[in-house]
Amino acid sequence: MTAIPAARPTGAHRGRRAANRRSGPPEDAPRWERPALAAVLAVATLLYSWGIGHAALHPFYGAAIRSMAGSWRSFFFGGLDVSGSVSIDKLPGALWPDAVSVWLFGPHTWAAALPQVVEGVLTVWLLHRIVRAWAGPFAALIAALALTVTPVTVVLNRATIPDTALTLLLVAAAGALQKAVRTERLLPLITCGIWVGLAFQAKMLQAWLVLPVFAAVYLVVAPGTPLKRALRVLLAGAVALAVSCFWVLIAWATPAASRPYLDGTSDNNPFALVFGYNGLSRFSSDSTAFGAVAGTATSRTTGNTGWDMLINQTVGPQVAWFLPLAVLAAVLGVVWRAGQPRTDMVRAGFLLWGGWLAVHALVFSSSNGNHAYYMAVIAPALAALAGGGLALFRSEYESAYAPKDGSEHGSDHEPEHGSDDEPEHEPERWSPYLSAYGSEGWSPHVSPYESEHGSAHGSEPRSEGESGGRRHLALLAAIVLTAAWALVLDWPTRFVSWLLPVAVMLALCGVVGLWSRGPRTSSRMVHAALASGIAATLVAPAGWAASSLNALYAGAATAPIAGPVGNAYYDSVRQHHAPRRIGLDKPSARDTALLDYLTKHRNGEKYLLATQAAYGAEPLLRAKSEPILVMGGFTGNTPFPTTRQLSSLVAAHQVRYALLTSQRPTTAVTTWVKSHCTSIQPADYGRSAGGSFALYDCSPQK
Repeated sequence: MTAIPAARPTGAHRGRRAANRRSGPPEDAPRWERPALAAVLAVATLLYSWGIGHAALHPFYGAAIRSMAGSWRSFFFGGLDVSGSVSIDKLPGALWPDAVSVWLFGPHTWAAALPQVVEGVLTVWLLHRIVRAWAGPFAALIAALALTVTPVTVVLNRATIPDTALTLLLVAAAGALQKAVRTERLLPLITCGIWVGLAFQAKMLQAWLVLPVFAAVYLVVAPGTPLKRALRVLLAGAVALAVSCFWVLIAWATPAASRPYLDGTSDNNPFALVFGYNGLSRFSSDSTAFGAVAGTATSRTTGNTGWDMLINQTVGPQVAWFLPLAVLAAVLGVVWRAGQPRTDMVRAGFLLWGGWLAVHALVFSSSNGNHAYYMAVIAPALAALAGGGLALFRSEYESAYAPKDGSEHGSDHEPEHGSDDEPEHEPERWSPYLSAYGSEGWSPHVSPYESEHGSAHGSEPRSEGESGGRRHLALLAAIVLTAAWALVLDWPTRFVSWLLPVAVMLALCGVVGLWSRGPRTSSRMVHAALASGIAATLVAPAGWAASSLNALYAGAATAPIAGPVGNAYYDSVRQHHAPRRIGLDKPSARDTALLDYLTKHRNGEKYLLATQAAYGAEPLLRAKSEPILVMGGFTGNTPFPTTRQLSSLVAAHQVRYALLTSQRPTTAVTTWVKSHCTSIQPADYGRSAGGSFALYDCSPQK
């Protein structure tokens, strides 16, 4: 088996030494690194921002974004309308950047979507930085590429949904944890807790799924005594809890009359919003658990659960292209590093990202239902494991062929560093796993294992005893496995069948080139074969990702999904046109007619209109920033306002008109409107008879 380098620094000493160095790329970083990263970020920016003027603006969140941009009360509490009568059914943190952008640039669709693009590109950059510190430049580039072309990442970053912010903040938290483990400093661990707390503002309890993994990694790997590690984990956990609950506590302490009614709750309690409506009710058979209101088909999705959730026909092509590679990397990364010290950072990285993947997969498979875009939070873990795994496998491959005496027989260039009379204590040469701890001078023939146990003479594979069995074949197996898995994922739809032969040919070229390496094979040929193999793993997901630039293959604005899957795609095929995108400040003709009618007949009332649920209010709120009383919130079941409150508002001339719809459940308030208000002829406000909406005049002069 492979021997472990004895001279390599580990534990606290290595962490303290790393802490004293600058965190940016070293001066002797590979020359290709910066241009390659710039190219990846440019591709990410292009994919995420293409056609941003027609971005997939979520109808509900889009209405809230415009309202939040026009009122500080609505901004902080997430008011659905500018007066802040009722809130959205989530915490508002993820929409704050969008609202600020609209406030700065005006009510444009591109302004609302711009923060999503920035968050997506930042996530790619940040993951590159984190993986580089863990596994080196090669792994970082692969991880950044894999994340960039993951279809669900592309389609989600072109929409206005909170999962983009959640993913960015959790990746930042993972980076802070990695730094805390590496440096033995407390501040990065506290920062990790802060990032998790901020992620809670974006997606509530989902942000906490990483906490068990983070705690376990720190307790197992970080330097220091067990007591010291445990106390630090408790402190960081307390910070995460405090930051997570700051909005909830402020909303709880604010008098009900001074903030919006909290949608999704039966008692206007922020804890019910977080832990009931967006928590327990999604996993239990009781949809009203912990003070939640009953969900509806519009607020609760079903399907995409169970053990095969990640690989089904809908979810699989969105995120699972690198799943087999990631699982193989996580398992082998832990097993192969079993003999290393407890503080081994290489193993810690595989534990971190492997645990992230496992916990999310377990929780999602156990829920009552998941949108496919929920899986975007898994994409960074898959990408990091893909990059780290390929770097590990490449390291074993290069170690098997490394020249024993330091010369490169058959190579077409001279070594970059060193000579025959190098000093006894020369700096340790680069390996994929030493970028954060040792020299960065890149050499394609150095592995993390070869510095102490030597290598075979010439470019021939070592014997099994020297090379750790057949470990060097893992690189070839990973390429073949990932390319074959692409065929499996695409087979049900055969969507990119024209690209699959390309992937197969690239994989064959890569595997044959790597397998046939001999004493006279130049390093350039080896690198070309490796590049071909890696390209084979990226072709199919890139095809699915690029397809989302066409609205036909981008899903619905409420559930973005790439490719020819999902209800939105099938509806589009039946209707022979792509889904129509909505926008800010772009009302339809009938919405314009309704707004004109309401504005003309408004006589000092506070509210332009009262609507049954958010369904009827959303297009009006996106078109014009006006106070609208949204009765029943998003689902129509939220008990606000009560019949008594509505009658009081009508009597006080605060609201005159009410818009009801047959698309939402009947409630006591809608029954009151029908019995106390006068129906208006649809032609008067630009609608046709027999539609799903009906306008009522609740003027006391009836």
